[in-house]
Amino acid sequence: MAKRIRYRRVYEETSPREGKRVLVDRVWPRGVRKEDAHLDEWLRDVAPSTELRKWYGHDPDRFSEFRRRYLGELRDAGHEQAAGRLRDLASHDPLVLLTATKDVDHSQAAVLADWLNRKR
Repeated sequence: MAKRIRYRRVYEETSPREGKRVLVDRVWPRGVRKEDAHLDEWLRDVAPSTELRKWYGHDPDRFSEFRRRYLGELRDAGHEQAAGRLRDLASHDPLVLLTATKDVDHSQAAVLADWLNRKR
């Protein structure tokens, strides 16, 4: 695969050298106009299920369990195609996974980046 897969907030400044920019949230980030997001893709289907997202509530104490459950979801048919798309993108270009979450180190973007980097 190409360079390491990274993650960050969608609200941060963009750089033309960072590679493909993919939003991995199920819902559109507040306050961001689509034309200002500078996305290459929005892969909603790779995001955690609504049920899992609501259960987690971005509580860092639940992150380990969230990670375990989310990695399980990535193996189901509903997530498989989107996850394959991310792997394909990462094989050709540097990849940045974007999320609106304030605590990016405890987000699905962090879990995805780690998972994809391990699959390389």
